[in-house]
Amino acid sequence: MKIVAPISRVEEVEPLAKAGAAEIYCGLVPPEWTERFRSSGANRRAFGNLSSYDDLAAVIDLAGRHDVAVSLVMNAQHYGEAQTEALLDMAGRFARLGGRSLIVGDVGLLSRLGRAETGLRLHASSLLACRNGEAAGFLGDLGACRVVFPRDLTLAEMKAVAGANRPLEFEAFILNDGCVFEEGNCHTIHLPGRLGGPICLDRYDAEHRRVDGRPLRDDEAAGFAANDAAHAEWLWYRFSCGFSVSQDGYPFGPCGLCAIPDLAAAGVSAIKIAGREGNLERKVNSVAMVKAALDRLNDAAGLRRFARDLRGRPDLCETGFMCYYRETMPARVW
Repeated sequence: MKIVAPISRVEEVEPLAKAGAAEIYCGLVPPEWTERFRSSGANRRAFGNLSSYDDLAAVIDLAGRHDVAVSLVMNAQHYGEAQTEALLDMAGRFARLGGRSLIVGDVGLLSRLGRAETGLRLHASSLLACRNGEAAGFLGDLGACRVVFPRDLTLAEMKAVAGANRPLEFEAFILNDGCVFEEGNCHTIHLPGRLGGPICLDRYDAEHRRVDGRPLRDDEAAGFAANDAAHAEWLWYRFSCGFSVSQDGYPFGPCGLCAIPDLAAAGVSAIKIAGREGNLERKVNSVAMVKAALDRLNDAAGLRRFARDLRGRPDLCETGFMCYYRETMPARVW
């Protein structure tokens, strides 16, 4: 299985390659895009992008020296016709620089790229929300050679989709960045905290009232308070446990390490670490975690013990809130 890791700067390539990444992915927002469209929306992330073709060329060169493939992300919420044409030009330039793949989140753009014969591999982003075999086949017909599964699919569903579409490759999330809703149907962006943060954090002041106008009973008020507290706790886990790390620097938060044997058995050939906007230490430690787990692939039980002990907080794992794939948890009622 290939480890797919994010970068946002040239100097991140070598450390991630040495840590075990086989593929890296990045976004690009060159000055001409911003000047023309008055937007940073060449991809979904407003931040964490390369800012020039010179940087992109340097990334591809460095990655090539380490036998690491480079993918470029094109997954904004939507594109106009002029933006689509600009992206086709960007794809051509990326190919001429030696890029390997495009991660595409717009079905119209995927169709255009599939007919463009750029020589690039096309990966259908998780934003295209492929949830069944027919959808995967459709994306393949448009030109995709790999489909990135959305975060909310079960292992059984992944196996069914992959089994019905053997020529396609499949990729699944393995660490970091949990989406509260279904990102394929989301048309917002994750703003930094100073600008309000992600809208899905739901940090709103609210009060509960009865429809008949009577005051809440004590047990009703307590029930609402408990529900609000549970929701806040769940959000904390989904947003990487407050972006906290272990004493050794390993990130907490959404994780699928225990499911690596099941993902391999389901036909998943690439596992993705999310978080282009993260710092280098977080990215390197994320790759190291996944690499250490993959090294134990032939011992599924040992791999799971290793994964749950790695960060020294098995209590966080036991909640199930960090799990991408809860089927790997011991039987319990959710």
